[in-house]
Amino acid sequence: MSSAIEQEGNRFKTVVEGHTAYVDFDRTDDTMVLTHTWVPAEIGGRGVAADLVKAAFDAARRDGLKVSPVCSYAAVWLQRHPEYADLLR
Repeated sequence: MSSAIEQEGNRFKTVVEGHTAYVDFDRTDDTMVLTHTWVPAEIGGRGVAADLVKAAFDAARRDGLKVSPVCSYAAVWLQRHPEYADLLR
């Protein structure tokens, strides 16, 4: 992926070729709850969703938070990246 990922409120987002993709989350005191991942079909299949979810997990680690992957994509991503399993709530 070529575009930067930014956190804007309760969303990690990126714009690729004019299309916005994002991961939404809710925050409790010590947990980031990943609720929804969206990547437009025009930029699908390029690892954009994976990069967004990784950015969310990296931010949670940096901020000392646990992660609850309610979003099905985020849950599958976590299964593929056991190095982040310590963050699971």
